[in-house]
Amino acid sequence: MPIFVILIILSFSFYIFYKVKFFRSRQPAERQWISAKSRIALGSFVSIFGLNQLFLYDTTTALIVAIVFILIGGLSIWGGIKAYKFYTPHAVKEAEAARKN
Repeated sequence: MPIFVILIILSFSFYIFYKVKFFRSRQPAERQWISAKSRIALGSFVSIFGLNQLFLYDTTTALIVAIVFILIGGLSIWGGIKAYKFYTPHAVKEAEAARKN
């Protein structure tokens, strides 16, 4: 399905964008915050890829691989969201302290 291909490309693009942003950042809390966003994007990529496999192939092997990809991607998204919520206030405090200096 073409919508899955577009979503796969978009999520992988966001992953690359956040990884480049991660390497350019110098502040530790901001780096962790950006890393959490990249984990969410990578998890989206993997889970959408797994969903795409469900619709493309009709074999038992493809079903097992798709379920594994969806589970791994979902866990990555879940962990990324938890890290994002944890590091957001720290990154805000760090940015405010950097502005004052």
